Amino acid sequence: MKSTRIFKIIIYPICVLLSVMSILPFWVMFMNGTRSTPEIQRQAFSMLPSVHLFDNLNILLVGKSFDPWIGFVNSLTISTFATLCAVYFSSLTAYALVAYRWKAQKAFFAFILAVMMIPAQVTTIGFYQFMWSIGMTNSFLPLIIPAVASPAIVFFMRQYLYATLSIDIVNSGRIDGAGEFHIFNAIIIPIMKPAIATQAIFVFVATWNNFFLPLVLLTDSKKYTMPIMVSLLRGDTYRTEFGTVYLALSLSVLPLFVMYFTLSRYIIAGVALGGVKE
Repeated sequence: MKSTRIFKIIIYPICVLLSVMSILPFWVMFMNGTRSTPEIQRQAFSMLPSVHLFDNLNILLVGKSFDPWIGFVNSLTISTFATLCAVYFSSLTAYALVAYRWKAQKAFFAFILAVMMIPAQVTTIGFYQFMWSIGMTNSFLPLIIPAVASPAIVFFMRQYLYATLSIDIVNSGRIDGAGEFHIFNAIIIPIMKPAIATQAIFVFVATWNNFFLPLVLLTDSKKYTMPIMVSLLRGDTYRTEFGTVYLALSLSVLPLFVMYFTLSRYIIAGVALGGVKE
């Protein structure tokens, strides 16, 4: 009992300190979004809001050559569909690796692990040339469809299924006459909710923050994503409005918070379920 009390005395302040350190950068960013450029130049760090929020918002919406709401919608569209494709088809592939036995199973899984070792930047030139040759350089599809093949997510889902899936459940569904896709959609996906939620958060954040590939593929300003538009805010010839930049960054991270707080309950439920001993 005494050791437990000492542990709490030590660990609680550390957790509070780490929480404050995690929240502080976002808080400063939100506060700077309400301040003017001279205020930020005089004092970059402030814990209190200022009165220039609507001035920065007016500059962002009216004073620029692009519409940030279009970039917001573009990023949301790409991130949502890429996340859905990544988690569903990766879960389907992982299910095939766990529930079936076939000759090339180990070789196929080894190939997936090998693909994980290839950096995405290595294939960018060839990918761009291929998209250009078929006329898809100004489309969202090249940013969404490749999410269907996500080796890292397949690996994660496979390891999760190996630990949680009982093949007897699958066989019971087959005996009852359920088809393979019905078994996957009605039985396997509910079992994989914690893993799907975890990977959905990672994929959504990575796709939303993706700057390099959209910059390479998209040349039409109406197709720009939010990270590209935020980068353009610092491209003014005469002056950079730092308050507007911070405000744009604040708006761009809001969907990430919504995504995390929406799906985190499934992760917590999965951890709680896994901690129950029979």
